[in-house]
This record gives sequence, structure tokens and C-alpha cells, in this order.
Amino acid sequence: MLTHLPRPLRDANAASGDRNLGDLPEWNLDDLYAGTDAPELKRDLDWLEEACASFAADYEGKLADLDAAGLLDCVLRNEKINNIAGRIMSFAGLRYYQQTTDAERAKFMGDLQEKITNFTTPLVFFTLELNRLPDDHIEKLYDRNADLARYKPVFDRIRKMKPYQLSDELEKFLHDLGVVGDAWERLFDETIAGLTFEVDGEELNIEGTLNLLTEQDRDKREAAARELATVFAENIKIFARVHNTQAKEKEVIDRWRGMETAQTGRHLSNDVEPEVVEALRNAVVAAYPKLSHRYYELKRKWLGLDKMEVWDRNAPLPMEDKRIVAWDEAERTVMEAYNAFDPRMGEIAEPFFRKGWIDAGVKPGKAPGAFAHPTVTNVHPYVMLNYLGKPRDVMTLAHELGHGVHQVLAAGQGEMLSSTPLTLAETASVFGEMLTFRKMLDGAETKAHRKVMLAGKVEDMINTVVRQIAFYDFECKLHEARRGGELTPDDINALWMSVQAESLGPAFEFMDGYETFWAYIPHFVHSPFYVYAYAFGDGLVNALYAVYEQGEPGFEDKYFEMLKAGGSKHHKELLAPFGLDASDPAFWDKGLSMISGFIDELEALED
Repeated sequence: MLTHLPRPLRDANAASGDRNLGDLPEWNLDDLYAGTDAPELKRDLDWLEEACASFAADYEGKLADLDAAGLLDCVLRNEKINNIAGRIMSFAGLRYYQQTTDAERAKFMGDLQEKITNFTTPLVFFTLELNRLPDDHIEKLYDRNADLARYKPVFDRIRKMKPYQLSDELEKFLHDLGVVGDAWERLFDETIAGLTFEVDGEELNIEGTLNLLTEQDRDKREAAARELATVFAENIKIFARVHNTQAKEKEVIDRWRGMETAQTGRHLSNDVEPEVVEALRNAVVAAYPKLSHRYYELKRKWLGLDKMEVWDRNAPLPMEDKRIVAWDEAERTVMEAYNAFDPRMGEIAEPFFRKGWIDAGVKPGKAPGAFAHPTVTNVHPYVMLNYLGKPRDVMTLAHELGHGVHQVLAAGQGEMLSSTPLTLAETASVFGEMLTFRKMLDGAETKAHRKVMLAGKVEDMINTVVRQIAFYDFECKLHEARRGGELTPDDINALWMSVQAESLGPAFEFMDGYETFWAYIPHFVHSPFYVYAYAFGDGLVNALYAVYEQGEPGFEDKYFEMLKAGGSKHHKELLAPFGLDASDPAFWDKGLSMISGFIDELEALED
């Protein structure tokens, strides 16, 4: 029922923000609520409690007796409940992510989570009863009411869970138990945010330490990597406990539901067929030699190393410009790229910079990484960054702003239809990155500058595709192994290392301690198997961008229609106007060929 906050969308390399970056924007959450004591918040909580109780009283046990108009009224009331609950939790969650170490903010969010869970438990019957309606009955209702038929895509996704549905009593129990799982996620978040690292006498948080892995000074990179390993090792029992508990909870629920694999639930929520994901995974793994292995061999030579270490993976090239990109320049770069594609995109993006919809600075206790949260359809999205002025940070801004544009356009679908599956949620973000990258590449003034930009883009794409599929394989192994019993930290470390050498290639050696670097990846805890959506989105956008470059007539209009569709269409329907089909195994090779083509160009620049 509830709108959940998305998690950081990047394996971000960010740092403490002492540099002169200009006037970094901060969130103004007043469009949600003016404060924790706002009368509107109390009004909405009171309304929600009553609305949930009356919804259950009016409809529980009665869905089968409703005519088309009656079921539509039921759906609209459910949507309003989702809207108010989502608004409340968006406010609490965004405040919390601004300062996860603040006890008051953590308590405020936790208390509201518990209240709303209690309020909405009586509503669990809705999807259960909906799934008990015979197919022919619900089809007749669609035929009689076009407004109801608009919700068919949502009902179809709900009804895919029918084979895995438990009794009403057990479903309510699991709904109530959800706050326990949320508590383990908060333990992870607060542990990560509270870690401190000392590098060369300076105390840093995790963002600041990860950022040092992109420094020119190799000794500085090594010191940061070794300090990360030391601190992760000191806390590894906590991280192992969180992963064991979360994986076990998932295994128990999956077993009771009769789900075939640990990944089944994610595929269902993503509205994507398992065979499509498997085709993507296999295509990427088969391409490791011509993608990551080939690129990192080039990079090894550029860095003048016999072997690369993990602290060299995201190292800048020797000829790379150390210039810091101030916030005003980053904004101008992204906005010019968006406007050049279509002024409508720039028009949607502009308010993010002017109205307090972006929180950009790095601050103590702030959540790491970056995300775009859609809040609810009658407010607007909020974008979080940890901006430090590196070229990658400009790409992250373009990425998250793409999410924001997508969420604004999809809001017209309403609460139940606006949310896109994760596999499609990356479309506008990766496309926005590509537009910005191409603009910056066109402006490259020298061969060396072009080389640096191409290399940076290839690294981002490898991080988005190769690294995320390696993450996916790690998760598959982790959840399979957990079914056999408790996993020690060493067990999890071994699973992590089993995918690293395969994905990164022979250019690398791995320092002692790197085996613990699974510990800080938030997706494994918050959203199991989320990670393949990045590779899906990147491959999809690469294929889509190729169509754009070929001058497809009316591409911009088709693109906006795709984003406006939100979650109202399956990926086959969305891609059909562009002549693309993700269920075709050859589709993924098209997307991967763009990365390979960039590496070809880098090799040509060596001549």
C-alpha cells in the first residue's frame, strides 16, 4: 500500500565538501509539510486512520459483489489513501536522509512507519480479494467502464501474485511484521552513516573516503582503500548479521509463498520475464572480455602499472584535468543538454534548481549516494546528491534530474499507475546522462580531453552494467547459500570475491581486505536483486539512443509519450514505437555494442 523511498542510485564516489563549489541548493520540504508539528500533518494522520478503517468496513468481503462503478470508487478511495500515506512517509523519509544520525529524525520516521503500518493493516484484504475475482468477471467489469479499465495494468501486476498469495490472516501478519525488516534496514543505514575513517590524519565519513578512490595521488587512493577495509572489518559482524537476517526473512516468506527462486519476487515487481533477465545477464557476462577486461587493460597501460589494484579502478587518468566543476557550471551544462534535446525537457527540469527540490551538499550524517524520490503525484519529486564538483558528479546530476523529469511526466497517471518498474525507471535517467555526455564530448577541445571523457563514460557504463551484473550474481549466490544455513563473514567474503575477478578481469590484483567491500552496498539490504535494473536500463537506453541518432522521425514525441506512460504499459508496448523488443536476445547485444564502440574509439586514439 505504501510509497517507499528509493535508495541511492549509484555506487557513488563522493566526499566532504570543503571546496568552493558555489551556492549548493538544499531541500525545502514545505510542499509536503511545513514541519513535524504542522497541523496539516496531524490532520492527514487523523484522516488516514479513519479512511483506512472505513475502507475496510465498506469493502472487506464485498469486492465480488461490486459493479464496475462500485469497483472504480473502491480503487479511487484506495488511491487517495496511498497518496496521503505516501505524502507522510515521503516527508519523514526525506528529513531522515538529510541527517540519518539524528535520533529525533530517526524516531520521527520510525514512529510514523509504525502508525501507518497499523492504520493500513486492515487494507491487506484488497489485493487478496481482487485476486480471487475470476478472470471473466473482472474482464466484464472492464468492458462496462473505461475509467476502471485504465487500471488494468495495475490489476494485471497484482494478479500475477495470485499463485503466491497466502491466507488473509497470514498476509496481515506479514504486513505488520514489515516494520521489523525496516528496523534492520535502519540499522544498516545508521551504521554506514556513523562510520568514521582516518586517512592521512583527516577524519572522514564514508562519502569522503570513497571519494579519495578517485584522487590522482595513488598513495592517497591506497590509503583510503586500506582504511575502508579496516573499518569494514571492524564492523563486519554487524553487516553479516543484517545480511543473514534479511536473507533468511526473505527465504522464509518466499518458501511460504511457494516462489520458485529468490529472484522471482523482484521479477514480478519489475513486470519482467525471468528469461529476459537471464538473457541480459548472460549477454553481459559473455561480454566481460570485450568490455571490462579490455578497458581495464588499456587503463593499466595508461597508469603505467604491471597490475591494477582495487584502488585504481576509478582512478583518474594521468592526463585528466583536476579542475573542479562549480555548481552553476554543472547546472548550465545539464540544462543546455536537456534543452538541446527538447525545450520541454528543460522546462520540466528548471524548477528543480529554483524551488528547493534538490539537496546537493555533503553534510555530516547525510545519507550517501544519490536518488530521486517521486513523493506523490500531486506534489513533485525531490533529488538528493552528494555533490563535490567532479565530472562524475555532473553525470550524477544529469542522471537524477532525468529521474525527476520522468516522475513529473508520469504523475498524470495517478498514484497506482505512475510508478514504473525498476527496469524502466532508469530510462530517463540514463538517457539524460547520455545527452549530457554527448554535449560535453562534442565540446572536447583536444584529443587528450576527448580521451579522458570517453574513458570516464566507459567507466560509468562498466559500473552500471558489468559491476551491477556482478552484484546480481553475488546476490544470487548469497541467497542460495543462505538457504543452507547461517553464513559467516568469511562465507560472504568468499562469495563476493568469486564474482570480482571474473567481472574485472586479469588486469587486477586484489588487496587483503577487499573481500569485505560488499558491506556498504545499500541495495543488497534495502532491495534484493534491484541491481540488474541498472544494466537493464543502460542496455535499453543505449539501444534507444541509437534509434535517436539514426534520426527516427518524431523521436522526441514518442520519447515523451513513453515517459508519460509511467507504469501503465509493459516494456514491450513502450519500446514497440521505436522498433525495439527487450525480449529479443539480440537486443542486449545492441546496447552492449555502444560500450564496445567507445572502447574501440579509445583504442584508436592510442594510434
